[in-house]
Amino acid sequence: MTHNLEATARAMVAKGKGLLAADESFPTIEKRFNSINVASTEENRRVYRGMLLAADGAADYISGVILFDETLRQRADNGAAFPALLAERGVVPGIKVDKGAKPLAHFPGEKFTQGLDGLRERLAEYRELGAQFAKWRSVIAIGPGLPSRTCVEVNAHGLAAYAALCQEAGLVPIVEPEVLMDGDHTLERCAAVTEETLAVTFATLAAYRVRFEAMILKPNMVIPGKDCPTQASVEIVARATVQTLRRCVPAAVPGVMFLSGGQSERLATAHLNAMNQLPDLPWELSFSYGRALQESALKAWRGERAQLETGARAFLHRARCNSAARYGKYSVAMEEAG
Repeated sequence: MTHNLEATARAMVAKGKGLLAADESFPTIEKRFNSINVASTEENRRVYRGMLLAADGAADYISGVILFDETLRQRADNGAAFPALLAERGVVPGIKVDKGAKPLAHFPGEKFTQGLDGLRERLAEYRELGAQFAKWRSVIAIGPGLPSRTCVEVNAHGLAAYAALCQEAGLVPIVEPEVLMDGDHTLERCAAVTEETLAVTFATLAAYRVRFEAMILKPNMVIPGKDCPTQASVEIVARATVQTLRRCVPAAVPGVMFLSGGQSERLATAHLNAMNQLPDLPWELSFSYGRALQESALKAWRGERAQLETGARAFLHRARCNSAARYGKYSVAMEEAG
C-alpha cells in the first residue's frame, strides 16, 4: 500500500506535467459561469468539465485532475465515468474532500476548514469510485493581528488528521495550507506567515505519522498582497518562494504543486517558470491550477456546444505553457504563438 501511494505521488509530479484543479464548489462555479452569462446547471457543469477532461492531448501536460464530488459521479458524452476516462488516458483522478472554510469561533476574520466527520467512510467510497488522491484546503488570512497562532495550529491539525486518514484509505493526500493574497501586506510579511504556517503544518503532519514520501504539498507562492502598493518582480517572487520552502519542506516530499491564488494565467506560469530556473531544487516544483488553467477556456466556450473544441484548444494552450514552465523553458513568445 505504501509503495503504491509513493508511486502515485511520483506520477502526480511527473516531469513536464501538473494538476488541473476542477473541484470548484457550487458557489464558485456559479460565479465563474455568471461571468459568461451561463446558468450553473448540473448539465452545464458536466459539459464544461467534460470539455477539459476529454481534451485530446491533455495527458501530455496534465498528470492528474482534482474533481468535485458531483463530477466524480458524472459521465462523459461517450458514457464513460469521468474517473475511468482519465485513468484510461494515464491521468490520475482525485477528489476534493473538505467541506469548506467556516468562521473560527472567537477569532474574527479567521477560518477553520470543516469535513473531518465521516471522512473515513467518504474516502472509502471515493476510492471505490476511482479516486487515487484527495485534496483538503485550509486558509490563512494576513491582516492586523492576523493570523493568530491558534488559527495556524487548528488548521494544521485538520490537515494532518485528513492526511493520515487518506493514507490509511490508500489515497495520496494533497495538503493545501493557503496563505491568502487578500490585503496590502508586503512580500516579506507573506514570507514570514507562509514560513510559520508550513513549519507548524509539517511538525503536525509528523506528529500524526503522515508519510512525507506519500503526500503532495499545495502551497501559495510568496507574493505581496494584491493591494500592496509595491509589487514584486517575477524573479523576486521565485527566489522568496523557494527560500521559504527550503526552510520548511522536507526533501522527502516528492513534489510541491502551487495554487495560483488569484494570479492571472500568464503571471502564474511566469512565476513557476522562474522557480524552475533556480538550481538544486530538492522537490519537483509543479502546478495545481484552477482559474489559471481555465479562464481562457471558459471564455472561449461561452456555454455553447459549438465552442467546445475552441474551449479545449484554449485549455491545451495554457497546459502546454505550464508544462514548459516545469522545465524553466516558458517564454512570452509561446503565448503569442498560441
